[in-house]
Amino acid sequence: MKRNKSWLHRQQKDPYVKTAKKQNYRSRAVYKLQEIDVKDRLFQPGMFVLDLGAAPGGWCQYAAKKIKPGGKVIAIDRLQMEAISGVEFILGDILDTETIKHCLSLTDDKAFDLVISDIAPDLTGIRDTDEARIEELAISVIETTSRVIKSGGDLLIKTFEGSLSGTLKSELSSKFQKVTVRKPKASRDSSREFYMLARGYGI
Repeated sequence: MKRNKSWLHRQQKDPYVKTAKKQNYRSRAVYKLQEIDVKDRLFQPGMFVLDLGAAPGGWCQYAAKKIKPGGKVIAIDRLQMEAISGVEFILGDILDTETIKHCLSLTDDKAFDLVISDIAPDLTGIRDTDEARIEELAISVIETTSRVIKSGGDLLIKTFEGSLSGTLKSELSSKFQKVTVRKPKASRDSSREFYMLARGYGI
């Protein structure tokens, strides 16, 4: 109960939470994506974007606005997500073959320009267990991305500080031309999360 009260108090004081409510975004996480986009110019009109682990949908909302006109956003999550204008949602697992087939059918089998993922595993507080879960999830995102991304496409993936972050960067560097680390200001100071932006798939 004490932890819940602490979380609620933090949410009420968080300026990003307040701004998200005013701007009708579903989560404060949208401002992390926005910061990275402003710096790295992730989105262009007409792009095909895939959001892995999309619920509750803040990143989808932002992406859908940025890729107009002519673009398309596909979102996948194992949790149900309320509809968003300009976003096609698939309820399913990102590693499931049928889910990926469905995903590509929505683009007429055209590969994606950009894959974004803000997925986080359930953490236990036990370092070895948590790092294994982080690695497993990150590899799942990379495997799925490799099945749907076009040559020269980009991936933005969330990960966490730890002994495996170097391994993840090496894995991405073997598949992409350039890998950059980003820690947006909208990430809480207490959070170990950061993002890796991998650009130029297969080049």
